[in-house]
Amino acid sequence: MPPRSHRRHLRDMTGLTPLRNTTMTADPQAAYRELLQRWGVVAPVELAPDNNAWLVMGHHELCQVVRNEQVFSRDPNNWRLFAEGIVPPDSPLGPMMFPRDNAYYADGDKHRRLRAPLVDGLLGLDEHRVSRQVRATCAELVAGFAERGTADLVADYAAVLPMLCVVGLFGIGTEDGHKLHQAVLAMVSSSADSQGPAMELERILNAVVAAHREHPMEDLTTAFLQHPNLHTDYEVQQSIVVMIAASFQSVMNWTAQTLQLMLADTRFAGRVRGGRLDLDDALDEVLWRDPPTANMPARFALVDCEVGGMPVERGDALILGIAAANNDPRVRSNDPWLQVGNRAHLAWSAGPHACPAQRVSRVIARIAVETVLRQLHDATLAIPAEQLGLMPSPWNRCPASLPVRFTPAKSNPRLVTALES
Repeated sequence: MPPRSHRRHLRDMTGLTPLRNTTMTADPQAAYRELLQRWGVVAPVELAPDNNAWLVMGHHELCQVVRNEQVFSRDPNNWRLFAEGIVPPDSPLGPMMFPRDNAYYADGDKHRRLRAPLVDGLLGLDEHRVSRQVRATCAELVAGFAERGTADLVADYAAVLPMLCVVGLFGIGTEDGHKLHQAVLAMVSSSADSQGPAMELERILNAVVAAHREHPMEDLTTAFLQHPNLHTDYEVQQSIVVMIAASFQSVMNWTAQTLQLMLADTRFAGRVRGGRLDLDDALDEVLWRDPPTANMPARFALVDCEVGGMPVERGDALILGIAAANNDPRVRSNDPWLQVGNRAHLAWSAGPHACPAQRVSRVIARIAVETVLRQLHDATLAIPAEQLGLMPSPWNRCPASLPVRFTPAKSNPRLVTALES
């Protein structure tokens, strides 16, 4: 339990560590350790000026929050700062923390109603067909830069792949897909200009829903329109928002982080290439070390309570510190070999709101990484690993770029064979 001097109410605290400090750093665990040492497993942090929240960093405490929606709501209408108008309507927190009519921001019966179409749509996917489409897309992307002998494996690959794969599932064209991708990146940055892209995303999807209502197709948009649980076009649009935003970010970050680990950590790469660690274990290692969402917004206390020794008041926001909780020594061993096969991480959250797209996300990320390992077998970072930057966001950690060099296709028979197959 924290010292009594630390047991002040969230609204009275000033000079707190910005949440962004845990993501925009080369050593996030050092940032989390500093908070843990000062506050304990639940720490007050600054979301934005005059907007504080609790960051839940303990594995047990995080599970306590996400599995108890009777006490900790997902609905931002229960956020005191929002309800009292303290958070301005144009706040950069809005795209990630303001109410929307979709499963992400709902509780109880409404959440179950809005989540069912997502689950049904994902269960209805032909995994073999999805795998073939992903492999073809990966090959096409690699072919686009194979002759150069250089590439940015974020901008040219990891950032583009999930957009092409996911928008195709909804019957959305590539041009709109690129616009949606840029909008999602701006939204999760929670920067001052994130509201405009959020509106652009909804504008594009409104047009997609209207077009599919007039001309149904065999895709997820039509499946959502025909699902009895979605009562309005807005609910359909918002269900697509959830799927696209979550898929873009999770697959891009997961793929990019895995490729970065392979390129920057020769011991890790050696274990994978030498067969001592299979690719799924490598992907799981990234989910432990750098989960696609490091800090997940948000839960809102429905009653005064205590979490991790901290006095949480009704209406307080709680941010799920997934990257910190994954490093909790109560569940995480320092021995990498003892961790093989351990999937107790919280990368997909837990409880009623656990991500329903874990399987298809793994299919895409696994094929994406496998393709690079097979076709660009001699790829190396073009700059020192310590010079790699990060995309701006208080929620996610993803390399801004992964510049690599490799033998161009014309001088690389192995790559030529892969591209021709």
